[in-house]
Amino acid sequence: MMDAQEVVFMVKAVVGANWGDEGKGKITDMLAEHADIVVRFQGGANAGHTIKNHYGKFSLHTLPSGVFYDHTTSIIGNGVALDIHRLFQEIQSITDQGVPKPHILVSDRAQIVMPYHVLLDQYEEERLGSKSFGSTKSGIAPFFSDKYAKIGFQVSDLFDEELLVEKTARICETKNVLLEHLYHKPLLKAEELLAQLHEYRQMVEPYVTDVSEYLHEALQAGKTVLLEGQLGTLRDPDHGIYPMVTSSPTLAGYGAIGAGVPPYEIRQIITVCKAYSSQVGAGEFVSEIFGDEAQELRNRGGDGGEYGATTGRPRRVGWFDCVASKYGCRLQGTTDVAFTVLDVLGYLDEIPVCIGYEIDGEVTTKFPTTAKLKKAKPVYKTLPGWKCDITGITEYEKLPENCKKYIEFIESQIEYPITFISNGPSRTDIIYRNK
Repeated sequence: MMDAQEVVFMVKAVVGANWGDEGKGKITDMLAEHADIVVRFQGGANAGHTIKNHYGKFSLHTLPSGVFYDHTTSIIGNGVALDIHRLFQEIQSITDQGVPKPHILVSDRAQIVMPYHVLLDQYEEERLGSKSFGSTKSGIAPFFSDKYAKIGFQVSDLFDEELLVEKTARICETKNVLLEHLYHKPLLKAEELLAQLHEYRQMVEPYVTDVSEYLHEALQAGKTVLLEGQLGTLRDPDHGIYPMVTSSPTLAGYGAIGAGVPPYEIRQIITVCKAYSSQVGAGEFVSEIFGDEAQELRNRGGDGGEYGATTGRPRRVGWFDCVASKYGCRLQGTTDVAFTVLDVLGYLDEIPVCIGYEIDGEVTTKFPTTAKLKKAKPVYKTLPGWKCDITGITEYEKLPENCKKYIEFIESQIEYPITFISNGPSRTDIIYRNK
């Protein structure tokens, strides 16, 4: 097999195996060096990717992770929940740090996160109290509710004034019923909403295009396209830990829909797993650890610790979960696993790995539905640590023996090839492993 660094396909997807926070941003940033186009195909500004490169350290929320290269085109696909204000704030934030202004395209079929979506998200979490979903309050659930109720605004709607006037009046009438009678909050005004949409039109107009047609022509011309997903398998609304999931599909298969390319064009699916587990927000987490043990791992984790790129909330942490990761990789259609933050574990004498779940007295290696997951207890196998810093090592054979054994054990458990190993925060801290 060719070296992982040399493998070239027309379309590659970078997705997460678990709850999100796996380190997809770094892997996308790294792979974008050899891509022509990078497409965000789902999600919104409710989760972020942390990237460290020669420009500095960045937390991206809407922008694709290819924006740091001047040869790439960065696309906001139709599957994205587009918060226009936050998109342009993000562009400004990276250019303020010396990054050249990226070449951005926005799908004319993308739908817009409106200010009232953010408010309704906040109001609903407040109303639910202790039974809330742990939302980032970015408007995502109300946005997708409107999208599938067919009352959302597509970017293309911004250029039809008659439609905008009619639709703003109709939406205000509907939303004001909720605001007045359920949430007891100030009402929307149609003229203010219309003015907001006019502002959005002015901001986004230079970037709008038919992305599906653009990608069709790019593929015909032999361009390399990288699809970037948000969160991970376990946050997928169909296959994840429902109801503690996000509102758009997190699987690579949705990349074809959310970008507008034929499914057969996706030839490589790089699924990102952390060398330990973490997640932000609520939901089942079988291998979670607590107390001082968790705090030490959290403080050592990632680049600056395990804290959410969007919320700043401390991430919940735990040991690597083979059951969840094997399931996550299977649902993604994994061709390659990118194994991240391996360097973080160098302080441990021994490293527990979750290899099964005990449910009602029986041990299983199959990932169950949420009702059964709530009963699951982790079954661990403990492996010896390597007790040294592996940052800067670029060849697999030069890793400590116990480190290689850790990788190979997990690979045998999840049954998917680990071909990329991240051993530090920078895009150059990577090992390409022949399989």
